[in-house]
Amino acid sequence: MKEFEVKIKGSGKRFTVREGESVLSAALRQGVMLPYSCKNGTCGSCRGNIESGEVHYPFHPPLALERADIARGDALLCQAEPVEDLVIEAREIEAVRDIPVRMLPARVTEKSLLAPNVMRIKLRLPKTQRLQFLAGQYLDILLPGGKRRAFSIASPPHCEDELEMHIRHVDGGDFTGWVFEELQERDILRIEGPLGTFFVRHDEPRKPMIMMGGGTGFAPLKSMIEDLLEMDDERPIYLYWGARRADELYLEGLPQGWAQAHGHIHYQGAVSDGEAGAGHFPGFVHDAVLAEHTDLAGFDVYMSGPPAMIDTARTEFFAHGLGERRLFYDSFEFGLDVPVRILARPH
Repeated sequence: MKEFEVKIKGSGKRFTVREGESVLSAALRQGVMLPYSCKNGTCGSCRGNIESGEVHYPFHPPLALERADIARGDALLCQAEPVEDLVIEAREIEAVRDIPVRMLPARVTEKSLLAPNVMRIKLRLPKTQRLQFLAGQYLDILLPGGKRRAFSIASPPHCEDELEMHIRHVDGGDFTGWVFEELQERDILRIEGPLGTFFVRHDEPRKPMIMMGGGTGFAPLKSMIEDLLEMDDERPIYLYWGARRADELYLEGLPQGWAQAHGHIHYQGAVSDGEAGAGHFPGFVHDAVLAEHTDLAGFDVYMSGPPAMIDTARTEFFAHGLGERRLFYDSFEFGLDVPVRILARPH
């Protein structure tokens, strides 16, 4: 398949675009974050300028560009496909602050029980809308009376048709009780996002990663790993997922499959209560990490889950050599009716 090279003026970043692929799709696939919104050529969020080279629009002329815009080299990168190598001028997203937070309606397309206390919800956005986010971020579900509930996005950014969330039932929690008992497929929810600063850092040199999740803290790690696989990023990943019981590792076949299919991914489940069973570490998930990695100085660590897990692991990991600037975490817990994002930023 023919490929074209694109260079971004200013930063000097380079990436390749396959024949028949848009500039934006290729950039996102290779971890070059460019802004976008609708991805159908109407909003203009992805506008860039072609400094050299030529593009074409295979479906229809770009609706968000005037003839004068095209004459001076402006292009909508979500629609433009190269016909030769390009040099472009485009705004790059360097941090979460560059991604707009939006309020959108979303239709429930799937409600499926993953474990006795975990429900998977999938949401579809309107056809003309897309939600740009970084793997690891979360969204708020907006409720009457100004209430809101925060949930990590479990699907990766390239799966744009649907947003996936893993919702744990909380005893006494009005919202989670409503999700389990009353929410129906095709219902409409209002969401706001993306939110949070929990995402994979791409600093150089890129270090091997330890990812550790507790319960539904697996959700943002799932998004991160699937995004890294999409980008062909082969940094070693050591994934640890802990729960009280084995049946609470509700999608364990997925990380087991990653480990079998990709030599750079390693997986270990941990069970703290009851019988661990074959292949599970008997104890807390942070102890499973330290049982295999006594020196953490050479790692980046990403962890997501309840505050008790985060607080204990943070202390232990620093004592085993982890650099304070190389720990990134998303700590959250549920009260009776109010899920509180206690921390969603790098330490």
